[in-house]
Amino acid sequence: MAAVTQALLQHPAAFNTQQQKPRLSGARSNTISVPANKFSAKKSSKKQQRIFAQQLDSHSLQPESRPGDSCACLAATITAPELVEVEKVDYNEMANNLIHASPLEIMDKALSMFGNDIAIAFSGAEDVVLIEYARLTGRPFRVFSLDTGRLNPETYQLFAEVEKHYNIHIEYTFPEAVEVQALVRSKGLFSFYEDGHQECCSIRKVKPLKRALKGLRAWITGQRRDQSPGTRATVPTVQVDPSFEGLEGGVGSLVKWNPLANVTCDVVWKFLRTMDVPVNALHHKGYVSIGCEPCTRPVLPGQHEREGRWWWEDSKAKECGLHKGNIEISGDNKNSVHAANGAGDLFSNENVLRLTREGIERLASLKERKEAWLVVLYAPWCQFCQAMEASYDEVAYNLKAHGIKVAKFRADGEHKSFCQQHLQLGTFPTILLFPKNSSKAIKYPSEKRDVDSLLAFAKTLQ
Repeated sequence: MAAVTQALLQHPAAFNTQQQKPRLSGARSNTISVPANKFSAKKSSKKQQRIFAQQLDSHSLQPESRPGDSCACLAATITAPELVEVEKVDYNEMANNLIHASPLEIMDKALSMFGNDIAIAFSGAEDVVLIEYARLTGRPFRVFSLDTGRLNPETYQLFAEVEKHYNIHIEYTFPEAVEVQALVRSKGLFSFYEDGHQECCSIRKVKPLKRALKGLRAWITGQRRDQSPGTRATVPTVQVDPSFEGLEGGVGSLVKWNPLANVTCDVVWKFLRTMDVPVNALHHKGYVSIGCEPCTRPVLPGQHEREGRWWWEDSKAKECGLHKGNIEISGDNKNSVHAANGAGDLFSNENVLRLTREGIERLASLKERKEAWLVVLYAPWCQFCQAMEASYDEVAYNLKAHGIKVAKFRADGEHKSFCQQHLQLGTFPTILLFPKNSSKAIKYPSEKRDVDSLLAFAKTLQ
């Protein structure tokens, strides 16, 4: 009879206690199914197999069992064990209930609900806070990180210090070597300065993250609402992930926890100092938000922390794709960012002419000009453009006496691609001099935008 038992256990038609996993399709739902207990589906399945095997062996001892009985009929007479009930969770409602909850309470709830199927995404200061909260819950937890291959040496040192401090092993995920090789061979090591960071981030960060999340049912991030007013102002404490898929596959199969959503940068740093935990050494050098080495720099006093990331791009692009669900794609998104920064139009002095698209195209196409032109390609929301406004107005006043026209052209939005292709636009602001006797514009090469430097540039090359 033992052989019969083994055959039945291996036959998919005779034994199938696996539940139909819920798949959400079409419109995104904020309600998904989770097991009512903390055990994974795999563990439950093994337990059910043991129960089923015991029932088969017990049945084989009954007197009416005879060698001629049908194995199929035997299997049909046995009642399968009751499956674990699955409860529905409304994560919108849960987020509302957790609005006033502490990060520790949110962390404890996340770990208790998902057990070994949830992990903390680790890269920076906020994530050290998350690990500390996870430790304080007393529950086991997992940590994973994305090694892009372009991180600062100080960041790698932080990884080692965190592993030693918490006695954990970080689960590192890497980009596909073939994809990195193809990008670098075709475009070089720094193509993101010319055509934007999205392609590089997709290969080095987003795709590896997708692979990592496919092995989880939930993940924990260090997002805060005050990190990026343009893209993270409405981040909830918990949500059905709007962008990535989890272990079960399909839209809505992954839950995203943001325990620090309501916490400010100041509170994060007070907590780090109080708990005396490892931090990135770059924070002591003026860095606040830290990513890959070529795309991160210190910020100036009074600047927002995200200004140190991808500084050559506009505010709407201050996401690498890991949290792309934060970005609402709409035609007036840029206007909303502009309004959030409280910036009006720039260079409104009467000595600065405003060029239209037709005007800048015509100026650039002339082989000879009656007078030289100094033109700034700008975006009103750019803090570097804002910072040079007074200097540029003074330059316009001084150059008027030298017969040099001074103008501005707003180069973001729908005009950005044109300016990148035809007007040497790299970062904002880009300053161009159109000489009188040359068809080619000369790009101002320095980040020193004081009055004397700009005047020297214009006067010597007009």
